[in-house]
Amino acid sequence: MNSRSLILAAAFLGAAFPTMSADKPGYTDTPVITGQKWKVHDADRPQPRVVAPGSTFSHGATAPADAVVLFDGKDLSKWTKGGAPAPWKVEGGYMEVIGKTGDIQTKDKFGSFQLHLEYATPNPPVGDSQGRCNSGVFLHGLYEIQVLDCYNNPTYADGTVGCIYGQWPPLVNGAKPPGQWHSYDIIFEAPKVDGGKVVEPAYVTVILNGVVTQHRKPILGPVRHRDVAAYEPNTPTSGPIGLQDHGDPVRFRNIWVRPLGEYDK
Repeated sequence: MNSRSLILAAAFLGAAFPTMSADKPGYTDTPVITGQKWKVHDADRPQPRVVAPGSTFSHGATAPADAVVLFDGKDLSKWTKGGAPAPWKVEGGYMEVIGKTGDIQTKDKFGSFQLHLEYATPNPPVGDSQGRCNSGVFLHGLYEIQVLDCYNNPTYADGTVGCIYGQWPPLVNGAKPPGQWHSYDIIFEAPKVDGGKVVEPAYVTVILNGVVTQHRKPILGPVRHRDVAAYEPNTPTSGPIGLQDHGDPVRFRNIWVRPLGEYDK
């Protein structure tokens, strides 16, 4: 089990009795996020404003000529699970999470990049809050951009679709109804490291269905559930792109990446 899995396992299983708010999603007993007034997954943090996305960004963005196509709807040859073949299902031009088989990652590593992908959640929906078709996009395998059915489904603000999980809520909630395809366009700037210490954090811009949800936000560190994110010594400046298995049948398609080496200079 990798370090992120250990953190999440401890958070979900070892924190035996987390204090959930009785009347709204979120927690009341977590630490305050560095540089903010809000706690991690704060039940009192305001919900992102809902914005109905337009149709222009719905789906079908063709990969640019210099892009690396990570999934073209045919196979998972660019993906792996711990060095083994990626175990998710491929059919109908999309891949689908097979629950409890584990996260998958790209075989290649990237520094700074532009990423495009599309995803869909089941209709009718099942569950609520974080239990409604949960997944995530992991940048360098460490920093999570949330995937979740947040259409008429409130959850804690820093766990809403389009968030940097546990750190920054989305500026707005641009979710479409379940069953429809969503598009993510993500511009990620890798952290800068000197002597094993992070001297400049990673930054990310996130566009969900054509609506900006993060505008060059500093990432505070690797994802943590119910705990404050912080960079560790020798943080990598490149890494894989990962997709999360949270036990829900999320579908993904049309995934491509453009390395942006100029940000790494």
